[in-house]
Amino acid sequence: MTDDTRVTLITGGGTGIGAAVARRLLEAGEAVAVTGRREERLHAFAKELGKPERLLTIPGDAAVYGEVSAAVDTVLARFGRLDAVVANAGFATHDSVADGDPAGWTDMVLTNVLGPALLIRASVDALRRTRGRIVLVGSVAGFVPTPGNLYGATKYAVTGLAENTRRQVTEWGVGVTLIAPGRVETPFWDGGDGLPPGQLLTADQIAGSVVWALGQPEGVDVNTVVVRPLGQPN
Repeated sequence: MTDDTRVTLITGGGTGIGAAVARRLLEAGEAVAVTGRREERLHAFAKELGKPERLLTIPGDAAVYGEVSAAVDTVLARFGRLDAVVANAGFATHDSVADGDPAGWTDMVLTNVLGPALLIRASVDALRRTRGRIVLVGSVAGFVPTPGNLYGATKYAVTGLAENTRRQVTEWGVGVTLIAPGRVETPFWDGGDGLPPGQLLTADQIAGSVVWALGQPEGVDVNTVVVRPLGQPN
């Protein structure tokens, strides 16, 4: 890689949308670091891609600041710069506030809401130096309320975090984009009732939106992109 090769850090990058974004960026000749809680999954992902030199895998919890900060330091030590971060780590407990199991809610709220904020905090100084970009992966559920959906409430928080962050970092030349997918065929649905009915987007289609946002010309800041499959009414 050259000194001006763009470097992107993706949380939750071993599966689903994060992995699809990593693949696209690597295919474009860029350098990518991905984090995830499951070290074996990260190793499998790297092996699947042929362990390219421009891919760095970093085990870690997106909701623990020390681990997020260490990931940023590792990227800077390896590649010498950081041009973009993608806050992709997140999950749903697939239950409701009226009849769900609160035991799973703490991890969901910390990962989905605190995680993106920690990534921003850990990376913003490096992004100021490169006049880089922040992409937060939200959800249509962060715009359209559904009955009892605490996951949706966490994504409403991400929607707010994106705009609040933009208002602070835009004067530093850092761009912020919220990508809010509708129904996507990913491991997100594992642990629930299976895939929802109707047409679904693919992880690679959403990755296309993320990569498009990252590739905007200098001086252009695309802020909110909502992407639904045709046929999804809500």
